[in-house]
Amino acid sequence: MSRESEFVVVANRLPVDRDRDRGGWRRSPGGLVSAIAPVMRSRQGTWVGWSGAPDEMLDPFVEDGMHLCPVRQSAEEVELYYEGFSNATLWPLYHDVIAPPVYDRAMWDAYVRVNERFATAAADVAAEGAIVWVQDYQLQLVPAMLRRLRPDLRIGFFLHIPFPPLELFWQMPWRRQILEGLLGADLVGFQLPGAAANFVRLCKRLLDAKSVKQDVHWEDRVVRARAFPISVDVGELRELIARPEVRWRADEIRADLGGGTVLLGVDRLDYTKGITQRLQAFGELFADGELKPGEAVLAQIATPSRERVEQYQILREQIEQQVGRINGQHAELGSPVIHYLHTSYDREELAALYLAADVMVVTPLRDGMNLVAKEYVACREDLRGTLVLSEFAGAAEELRRGAYLVNPYDIDGLKETLLAAVRAEPAEQARRMRVMRKRVIEHDVDRWAADFLASLEQPAGAPAV
Repeated sequence: MSRESEFVVVANRLPVDRDRDRGGWRRSPGGLVSAIAPVMRSRQGTWVGWSGAPDEMLDPFVEDGMHLCPVRQSAEEVELYYEGFSNATLWPLYHDVIAPPVYDRAMWDAYVRVNERFATAAADVAAEGAIVWVQDYQLQLVPAMLRRLRPDLRIGFFLHIPFPPLELFWQMPWRRQILEGLLGADLVGFQLPGAAANFVRLCKRLLDAKSVKQDVHWEDRVVRARAFPISVDVGELRELIARPEVRWRADEIRADLGGGTVLLGVDRLDYTKGITQRLQAFGELFADGELKPGEAVLAQIATPSRERVEQYQILREQIEQQVGRINGQHAELGSPVIHYLHTSYDREELAALYLAADVMVVTPLRDGMNLVAKEYVACREDLRGTLVLSEFAGAAEELRRGAYLVNPYDIDGLKETLLAAVRAEPAEQARRMRVMRKRVIEHDVDRWAADFLASLEQPAGAPAV
């Protein structure tokens, strides 16, 4: 593919998945692809990413009106770069060291090697003066690598997960290389202002870089650090919940779960999501007599994630044992108090689950944003339902006036908050939901992408949008 793309997205994965039933490809679900796809079409864009299959060699191709440039990863690189450095080192470090990070030189070497491959691919397809938008923690070295190859480009980077404070980031043996990699961008975007402040503070302390507010002066350039809270595709969710089959399915789910209050958790199976604390609190409400079987039920969806990583295998076993223990102690014949499902669901089924749930329980120990909370709010046009939300989710910054905020480490506080959400009167539910819906609707994923790109395209020295 020649240098013809005025707009290039660089992400670990391509925006398409293989369609096993019909063959070929289908667009991946999620707001990021929905927000960026129209921009790519209008700007002759190209998406650089991995197909998801180890050792697969693919030529560039067009799918859903998007030019796609596959980047190969060997099976060993998937193990060392993706499962290793990205998810055994960076992921736990950036999530407050909830699990101990692994610092391994072979993993780091693979991370450098794969980042170089992505940078080279982006340099090869970008037109003169193109906009390049690099996504997330797997590719933090790409901005500087790309700038060395193509100094003519306008480079943006967005981190979808938290960025740690100095005290934690200091552990990283390759801390300087990571910061210098990010400083290759013209604009570095974060979910929250606190993360942007952490980045600027680290640049000053570790690199002795000069800064003015959130502008870092580095190698005769100004690198701006700004917060751009990501959101959801409200239009897509509206269309989903308007379908008769989705509403019928929501009624069916409620009937299947019995006549009590339905609490819902939807998470990747990950140690950052606070699933074990949530289950403990819910089980203790039955042990204390605050809830009775049939009065309330928790449906916990745990989407499979990183199943080859040992920590995730251990977590799955712990959660399944915990669910079995709670149901064994408190369920009645044919009526478990927890329905646990370790599986993935399509967008239609998720929308139906959101409509069926009286209480959405989003209690991560640490999360950059958490779009499940915003999806639930976007689906509740009826102004019913309550949201229990961790203080440590990025979404809490925007939804604090309507959500029931909680510290998931405080089991007694979590129990009290769950009860308050379960017992909220319809008028209180409507008041809270109306406030949250206003925020989510006005700040959807399209606005997020537009705000980031508008800021990236501003000339150096201009105030950020």
